[in-house]
Amino acid sequence: MVGRIGWSRIFLRATEFTLSLLKRHPVPTIRQKQVAELVRRNFSIILLEQGRYIFDDALVTVTEVQMSPDLLMAKVYLSVYNTENKQSVLLLLEEQHQELRQSLGRRLRKQIRRIPDMTFFIDDTLDEMERVDKLFKRLEASNQMGTDPVRSGSEEE
Repeated sequence: MVGRIGWSRIFLRATEFTLSLLKRHPVPTIRQKQVAELVRRNFSIILLEQGRYIFDDALVTVTEVQMSPDLLMAKVYLSVYNTENKQSVLLLLEEQHQELRQSLGRRLRKQIRRIPDMTFFIDDTLDEMERVDKLFKRLEASNQMGTDPVRSGSEEE
């Protein structure tokens, strides 16, 4: 069962996540969604196969892909783990950009006409969620969260 603090934390996270998605991009078309999902799945497989040769111990996952309206540009959002310097992993990916795009082209050649050009971004959503969660835990430990009048009234009865 979720306590009174838990529900507010869940609602806050859901609201922040929804707002961050709306700020990032307008509503895509059905075809943009389909191509973005194709690129995300296949690029994830490419990173699994070739990633250990590009970056050593870092774990890189594709969290989201956004397509331009003409389907020629793809913004690829990546989560990077097991490394302190996330920017260096991004630079290594940029160096291998052409080889990664060719690999993606070999995987998608029967499904889409033109292979999109990819731009890589670090997705720090999980880092922000951890930071907010630590902040809530610190506030809860120091009893600065306040009280919920509905819950406090039912506890006395």
